[in-house]
Amino acid sequence: MTILRSLALFAVAAVAEIGGAWLVWQGWREERGLLWIIAGIVALAAYGFVATFQPDANFGRVLAAYGGVFVAGSLIWGVVMDGFRPDRWDVAGAVICLIGVAVIMYAPR
Repeated sequence: MTILRSLALFAVAAVAEIGGAWLVWQGWREERGLLWIIAGIVALAAYGFVATFQPDANFGRVLAAYGGVFVAGSLIWGVVMDGFRPDRWDVAGAVICLIGVAVIMYAPR
């Protein structure tokens, strides 16, 4: 149950951070306006809090592992939201990152 909770929190964190960054990008680079930027800032702030709910109490471990989730999640976000087509190297890199997440967070200690 703890691993499932942790994975769910990583997913929520990814949506908040990647979505927030995407909203800022859209607001600024795509000139969609200040409301998009503000929504992005709120989402990014929410991301900062979501990480604190991880069962592991070690900030460095949680954020290091989240980096791998961020890599894979960013590619997925690009596919869904921007029509990005990852190549085999993108996919391989994301898989390697997710293996790193599993080792960092869930290896027996």
